[in-house]
Amino acid sequence: MPKVTFLPDNKKIVVPIGTELLVAARFAEIQFDAPCGGKGTCGKCHMRVVKGQVDSKAVISPGLAKDHYVVSCKSFVKENDLTVEIPKQFDPSSGKFAVDSEAIKLVDPELMPREWQYNPLVYKNYIEVFPPKSDDGLSDFDRLTRCIQLEFGKIDVSCTLSVLKKLPGVIRKENGKVTILLVRESGKFHITDIETGDKSDSFYGVAIDVGTTTVAVELVLMPEARILSSRTDYNSQVTCGLDVISRINYARTPERLKELRTRVVETINNLIVKVAGKYLIDRNDICNASIAGNTAMVHLLLGLDPENIRLEPYTPVAYQIPYLTAKETGIDINPHSWISIAPSVGSYVGGDITSGLLCTSLSTDSEEINLFIDIGTNGEMVIGNNDFLMCCACSAGPAFEGGGIEFGMRAATGAIEKVEVDKTSGKATFQTIGNVKPKGICGSGMISLIANLFLTDWIGANGKLDRSGKSPAIVTEGRNAYYILATADESYMSKPIIIKELDIENIIRAKAAIYSAFSLMVKNLSIEFDDISTIYIAGGFGRFLDIEMAIVLGLLPDVPREKFKYIGNSSLTGAYMVLVSQDYRQKQKELAGKMTYLDIGSIPGYMDEYTGAMFLPHTNATLFPTVKKNQ
Repeated sequence: MPKVTFLPDNKKIVVPIGTELLVAARFAEIQFDAPCGGKGTCGKCHMRVVKGQVDSKAVISPGLAKDHYVVSCKSFVKENDLTVEIPKQFDPSSGKFAVDSEAIKLVDPELMPREWQYNPLVYKNYIEVFPPKSDDGLSDFDRLTRCIQLEFGKIDVSCTLSVLKKLPGVIRKENGKVTILLVRESGKFHITDIETGDKSDSFYGVAIDVGTTTVAVELVLMPEARILSSRTDYNSQVTCGLDVISRINYARTPERLKELRTRVVETINNLIVKVAGKYLIDRNDICNASIAGNTAMVHLLLGLDPENIRLEPYTPVAYQIPYLTAKETGIDINPHSWISIAPSVGSYVGGDITSGLLCTSLSTDSEEINLFIDIGTNGEMVIGNNDFLMCCACSAGPAFEGGGIEFGMRAATGAIEKVEVDKTSGKATFQTIGNVKPKGICGSGMISLIANLFLTDWIGANGKLDRSGKSPAIVTEGRNAYYILATADESYMSKPIIIKELDIENIIRAKAAIYSAFSLMVKNLSIEFDDISTIYIAGGFGRFLDIEMAIVLGLLPDVPREKFKYIGNSSLTGAYMVLVSQDYRQKQKELAGKMTYLDIGSIPGYMDEYTGAMFLPHTNATLFPTVKKNQ
């Protein structure tokens, strides 16, 4: 079999003839981005063939082909040995994340659990078990049960086999002084672990948000419901696809599904190590976990086949996952811990949304109509009040994460995040994350750029650049034109960073999908945007969104700015609420049961809404009066 050598790390792997070059890289344990999930549509997984030949089945630009680059997911190993060079890609350690421990401060304190509501699913309790007597006829478990019932009343008590095996030694070691790990469910107590002595104060839990792009973990001291530490990192699945559909496509074989599960579990466990290590906490003392994530991410976390999520009639394996143990999920905390996973409502409205709603007045008895929006690779939204909740989802695609943009990248060091355009010359001045030379542009940067080009009349409502030749930043080549955002001297790569009209079109398509979705919901309710009291904006991308520029783009409705409210990573905050309070877990289930899913693609008039939103800011300029005024 041929040997493949990957430079610059000089990693070698022997693979069968016909193996995808991308798969060979995975076998060699090389981290490498394939934003489209290996479908060959993004062209960003290119490698340079240094020695040997491959069977390439993808079209690549003449310039890259001349330098012997190939698209790795559509290039196959031939009978000869092969040496390829992998270009330096995105460094996940340089990501820009919101401070998740601060997100909870963005939520109205009135919506948070009160001290009298602290009632977790799992908790530790110290008890003293009386010694055995020759004439009482009680087993060790009988005595343990009676001591629990003396404290909590006549309640059914059960336990695991592992507890029974440990029980004789533990209760005799320190004269019956033990700490039990209890699960309280449906009026029953279930003992999942037991240890010697009083360890009731060493009781921690973790709230986990499993996002398509990022994963966040929050460590909580359970007796006080106090957040100790919070960390975020990129979901390492991003190298296998930027959005949900790309991940599902990538998971088309059992081996790849296993890989995706392994990647996200490792991401979670690495974050748990970091938050626990900060306080020198033994991970065995982390005895409770609450997880929120979209439907596809939950499937991939648990190793469930996600294929039917993307196929009509879009049916997941389950909307509500039963309680699982940490051992079953692979999450590195006390293996006997029970884990709560937020319920989903639809294939594309998941537990991240039912968790996020807990952070809004949509979870209260308020009669005011409010709108919740989570903008990412998918756009999910919920509108309603105490009488009804209507939800829908739309595929925004990976454009806001840098996908489908030639120089697009995620929000990391070197990404252009803010742009201003000179009205006279059309030239740009920009700001990068980390204040270093630009490597590319992230989603917030693209919104800022396009909005500024539109406000300064260097781009039309149709997204086409001004071809008059008055700006040295706009270059016309035949029927196409592009915008020079950064010159070769200015850029990190010593080559110009350009924005093509196709890049602009991809952003406009993404914003049109989101705007048309909540516009359609509003029309179906026979109300106006002005009738909405508060528009809650959630998610990591939303946290860095410039509201004014988003309105100019036509991504958000043109309503008074005070109606917009950031609530940060509401998925994580909602997971925290459920972690510390079963009351909130029940409230979350009730919200999920109350939500009516709207399949916007099947509603007459959707394409008209979408087409109308495919302009800047919209074909109906009266919908955006402040934008028209500022032009």
